Amino acid sequence: MTGLAIDNVTVTFGATVAVDDVSLRVAPGEIVALLGPSGCGKSTLLRVIAGLEQPASGTVEWDGVDIGARPPEDRGFGLMFQDHALFPHRNVADNVAFGLKMQGKGRAEREARVAQILELVDLAGFGSRQVDSLSGGEAQRVALARALAPSPQLLMLDEPLGSLDRSLRDRLAIDIRAVLNELGQSAVHVTHDQDEAFTVADTVVLMRDGSVLRHGSPQELWNDPQTAFAADFLGHPNIFDDGAELGGPAGPAVLRTEAITFVAPETADSVTGHVSAVWFRGDHFRVQITLAGGQQVLALSPAAATTGDQVHIRIRPDGFSHLSD
Repeated sequence: MTGLAIDNVTVTFGATVAVDDVSLRVAPGEIVALLGPSGCGKSTLLRVIAGLEQPASGTVEWDGVDIGARPPEDRGFGLMFQDHALFPHRNVADNVAFGLKMQGKGRAEREARVAQILELVDLAGFGSRQVDSLSGGEAQRVALARALAPSPQLLMLDEPLGSLDRSLRDRLAIDIRAVLNELGQSAVHVTHDQDEAFTVADTVVLMRDGSVLRHGSPQELWNDPQTAFAADFLGHPNIFDDGAELGGPAGPAVLRTEAITFVAPETADSVTGHVSAVWFRGDHFRVQITLAGGQQVLALSPAAATTGDQVHIRIRPDGFSHLSD
């Protein structure tokens, strides 16, 4: 088994190029996140995989077989949307069983699978509930269960958590990854939220203007974003025109916040600065520091700081990464 292979896919809408010569792989059991801002082509690429959009050029293969001419219903893929699109006239069990019924499964087999998958998504006993009685998080779990029940070869999730509040989104992202890992489920997860992508995915594909800008593990993207756009989109606050001013590489560079530590005044290689701003973020503080040379860096601290305080920090040289633009 080789999983999904997309080669040189281009999608155009009139004169607009929505996806520009994109190639990617999803290995069996791998979770790949398509990450990027609105309009970057990630949802269009997902529609190509699903068979809902035909590319102007390029191929889509599953296990080495070209499936470009197959209609969506013959690809054996599952799809979960942001609005969950549950059937309002069916209860939870009937929603989850829908794909199984379309596969021609018998009643006993359907009921056993529904019970199994509801327990997996932490909704055991919810089968008789009406969907209009569910919370937003519960509805998304039902949508996930419905997509997983038919045992799809590939699960596609299009901004599945985008309508939820931050705390619920964070919890469900953890749960989605746990469920997919337990099933060994191959998946493509579309999101504009880098935290969600890092939580859910084994591999992150960062897109911009229809093209793949960067791909790799979450750690690889964070540690070496390579471009100023990627560094900014991934949430790095310390981006400099010349890293050499702070002991890093010459030219454009990013300094990771975890490479900045607060130290005692007498610590060797420490740098002195003053706190210019502080933001409370629940489990930590974001502290903006103006250094003696006028440069500003943002550091993370578990303890509060006061504007105007003198502080001493150490900057690890290996915390820098060179940027190409």
